[in-house]
Amino acid sequence: MNRTSVSSSNLRSVGYDQDNRILEIEFNSNSVYRYFDVPSSIHANLMNASSHGKYFHRNIKDVYRYEQVR
Repeated sequence: MNRTSVSSSNLRSVGYDQDNRILEIEFNSNSVYRYFDVPSSIHANLMNASSHGKYFHRNIKDVYRYEQVR
């Protein structure tokens, strides 16, 4: 999945697979997680948030099923 770099103290890059509703986030720790059944609006809001990290913690973390990829 292609990811887009973001300017964040926690997140390094974000990708989204619209067909499968999978959000993939690479953290600055080099770990990568995939979040499942994420609506495209959540991805859009994350990318447009003034703080990507705060948006992630408030709206994605512990809300969507996930797996660590790396």
